[in-house]
Amino acid sequence: MDLRFSVDRCTLLGAVLAVAINLLIITIFVVRIAGGSRVEHMIGGLLILLILPLVYLFISGFQLARQGIYFLWIGLMIAFLVVELVADYVLKIPFRQVKWQVVAYVMLFFGSTGGMIGVASLAGRGWTIAAITSFLIMGILAFVQRHITGM
Repeated sequence: MDLRFSVDRCTLLGAVLAVAINLLIITIFVVRIAGGSRVEHMIGGLLILLILPLVYLFISGFQLARQGIYFLWIGLMIAFLVVELVADYVLKIPFRQVKWQVVAYVMLFFGSTGGMIGVASLAGRGWTIAAITSFLIMGILAFVQRHITGM
């Protein structure tokens, strides 16, 4: 196996995942504002499935000798998606009504999605711009949908 190809492939996969995560979350917020809870739930399920390629990137990072911050970026995103899976899909915890839980959740949300900008930046300027732009749109929509829906 050509190690250079693996680095390029993993770098591109990370960038695509970073932007895809942001776009899926943007879609969730728009659907939530429109009142489509069933569609929101389905899109959230797709988002959670991205744990699989993220785990692949995390494991590949050791083989490719990625820097420590890379593991933090990917690890935070995996942690966020696991929290989503457990809180929203498995246990159905109404954590969005308890202020301290919302604060912790929002910190993990922005830390994980913000860290994915770092992952995208490894693929170059174009991917960095796409990740930052989609992150900013997502961030604005997060607060808009919270104001409109209370969720």
